[in-house]
Amino acid sequence: MELEAGLKKIKKPIMVLGTSSGAGKSLTVTAICRILKNCGEEPIPFKGQNMSNNAWVDWEGGEMAYSQALQAFACGIIPSAEMNPILLKPQGNSISEVIHLGKSIGITTARNYYKDWFIPGWEVIKKSLSSIYKKNPNCRLIIEGAGSPVEMNLIHRDLTNLRVAKYLNANCILVTDIERGGVFAQIIGTLELMKPEEKRLIKGIIINRFRGDLSLFAEGKKWIESKTQIPVIGIIPWLNDTFPPEDSLDLLEKKSYFKNPEIKVGIIKLPSISNFSDFDPLENEKTIFIEWVRESQNLNKYDFIILPGSKQTIKDQIFLEECGLSQDIKEYSNNNGNIIGICGGLQMLGKTLEDPYFKEGSKNTSEQRIQGIGLLPLKTTFYKKKLTRQIISESLWPCQSEISGFEIHNGQTELVNMQSSLKINPIFKDLNLGWYSENKGGGTIAGIYVHGIFENDHWRDQYINLIRKSKDLPIFNKKSISYKKKRESIIDNLANEFDKHLNIKSILN
Repeated sequence: MELEAGLKKIKKPIMVLGTSSGAGKSLTVTAICRILKNCGEEPIPFKGQNMSNNAWVDWEGGEMAYSQALQAFACGIIPSAEMNPILLKPQGNSISEVIHLGKSIGITTARNYYKDWFIPGWEVIKKSLSSIYKKNPNCRLIIEGAGSPVEMNLIHRDLTNLRVAKYLNANCILVTDIERGGVFAQIIGTLELMKPEEKRLIKGIIINRFRGDLSLFAEGKKWIESKTQIPVIGIIPWLNDTFPPEDSLDLLEKKSYFKNPEIKVGIIKLPSISNFSDFDPLENEKTIFIEWVRESQNLNKYDFIILPGSKQTIKDQIFLEECGLSQDIKEYSNNNGNIIGICGGLQMLGKTLEDPYFKEGSKNTSEQRIQGIGLLPLKTTFYKKKLTRQIISESLWPCQSEISGFEIHNGQTELVNMQSSLKINPIFKDLNLGWYSENKGGGTIAGIYVHGIFENDHWRDQYINLIRKSKDLPIFNKKSISYKKKRESIIDNLANEFDKHLNIKSILN
């Protein structure tokens, strides 16, 4: 396959394929994007199809995977949904929401996806590629594959691996994770399952997550190159810097690494958790220890707890009720605990949830109207149309400061009449973005629609200071290091480590 006329004189794209899911494709693309940016090139990330509930909203209100947004930051450019033209957001039971060029266009089962969506999916990928090149004729695409490129039962319908590689005639890198074991079989097996014209596109192999003395793999490198006739262009050591995982299952492996933390945070691990990159700024706070809460327990050991976003709010609220966590959260609040709910978490903290169009996980009419946790006097109704937008507003609590972030939700939330003395206040000047109340004995309950709220440094610092004050810890008065600067530093460190061990120049042309 070839690009349309007029787009053939492009810089050779680089595509990163993996021997499996989790081999390190996302981080490799992120590192290469920053390396090439530092060399004066114009890299742009691209992933034809991604499956993730960890999303980002671009400035036109389009949804895209957060991993491609992060890669855009590594390129020093503004993320756009064209960089991830197909996003599938799992809803459970082999059902996913289909998003094309940032807009939700339908729901599909896994069984029917390729029958109904393969042709329009390929068209939207080609449309995005054409648009990117027309806007950025001097760019070099750095493309991420998905999973394995040789899933033989799917390969004839695979939209985002070898089909894209052949269409662009890309120089491909095959990445494998040595930590998983069986690295030689992974490489040889993947290459053997490719057609000759596909195998010819593989210009280099990367061994990822190598522990110990790199020289010990010299014989292994020699064997691979002899067997495949493809150079091993990099052996990347194990890196400790943490990045947001694409898959919520990876959250089980995330741990806080800082010693002697002063504040302990519990984040409820919802079955349909979404936008868990919201908590990366907390992961980078040296005074904070984070644990993921997956079952009923006494929550009083935490200084504050977070209810994260959810792709299926009704379903996840039923889960909280059935497993006992809903009652645990109520008891925690009665003991003057501090609670923050973000997006779906905000909705669950309210009194009622109504799902007339079966948008948020209700399975039958008896689940279309359910009780929330009931800590805030809010009612949420889920409508057909989703709200997606970037936000710039001003906070009123816990401090006055400009904040930014984005919204992704179907639900519309409103205050309801109360027959109690509970006082509820807006958190932002935009009155529909969040509310909070203070317990009489101490502790606060806050519900916020703003994803990325903890990336706002002053807001985050002041909220943490509220917690520190409640624990009689000294208040932090000095301005903390900007999280976005920390993120840049992490990307720089990642790129520097890759650059030490990766011969990227060998496959640029």
